[in-house]
Amino acid sequence: MALPRLRTVALVAGTALLTRRALRRRIARSPLWPMPALPEPVSGHSQRRATAIRRLLITERVSVAEGVVQLRLEGAALPRWQPGAHLDLVLPSGLVRQYSLCGDPDDPGTYTVATRLVEDGRGGSREVHEQLQEGAEIEVRGPRNRFPLVEAEAYVFVAGGIGITPILPMLRSLAARGADWRLLYGGRSRGSMPFLDEIEKLGAEGGRVTVVAQDEAGHPDAVAALADIAPGTAVYCCGPEPLMAAVTAALPEGCTLHLERFSAAATASSADSDAFEVELHRSGRTVQVAAGQSVLAAVRAELPNVSYSCEQGFCGTCQQRVLEGEIDHRDELLTDDERGDSMLICVSRCRGGRLVLDL
Repeated sequence: MALPRLRTVALVAGTALLTRRALRRRIARSPLWPMPALPEPVSGHSQRRATAIRRLLITERVSVAEGVVQLRLEGAALPRWQPGAHLDLVLPSGLVRQYSLCGDPDDPGTYTVATRLVEDGRGGSREVHEQLQEGAEIEVRGPRNRFPLVEAEAYVFVAGGIGITPILPMLRSLAARGADWRLLYGGRSRGSMPFLDEIEKLGAEGGRVTVVAQDEAGHPDAVAALADIAPGTAVYCCGPEPLMAAVTAALPEGCTLHLERFSAAATASSADSDAFEVELHRSGRTVQVAAGQSVLAAVRAELPNVSYSCEQGFCGTCQQRVLEGEIDHRDELLTDDERGDSMLICVSRCRGGRLVLDL
């Protein structure tokens, strides 16, 4: 009797061991077991690499124009960047604001940003001006680049005020390699225009730079600046919305336009919209998005760690992959390819009753 009993015990123990091994393999394939294994997520992968939080030391703070301060941030093993890139600053209050990198991409261990005090803004610039001092540490995410310098036969730049910051590293790069470029730079007054001395020196030969101070000559003339440019020219513009609209309207045929916004386009809004539902595929949850409520707000009620920043559809931080549903795009940031399967959930919505996000 003892031998059959031993065989039974051994069989049960062996079966249990095989079952445990099978379970471990199943769980390894899908941490959400017993839910089915899901494909590798796409949403946020590049964002997670770009938005890893680092603490940098503010080693220099200088005034570079009326109402404009420049901060030099230093740290170890900083990711490299190219002209046009921006950095997210996580301010002491928790606000996140984007500022273009305006230093030297070849300067390791250092990022440089500049910001203008906006009296009637949302509070970020005031916090930078009043609270960020030399010797303090600041959390940053990035850099990221949605305004890259492309290869072109020639370049025309139009900058308004603080909009010169992403363009300045481009001008340095093009001047160093002897490229064909011109700049129209406008501002309220010469004293309010950052980096003006350096820019005029860069364009001293060949009359490459036209400076238009509003208190001297009114607003810059985008039509005149673009009137005689040849096909194949890359046109870059960063500044107030009216200036960007004027450049867009005056763009000659055969030229490419590249825009960088520091504020939302007038069309970016969640107002006057119907309610719909959003399935969060990886989380196994469904949220209701009320009329006039943003997808971001509804999603963050369930997933509070979802990345976001501007909440106005121009920074790209909240971009998410869409698995199902028709998207009502309300941003002017995403490319046509990106619009095929992703959206900015802070402003864009659903054209039907349901979206499925890779979250």
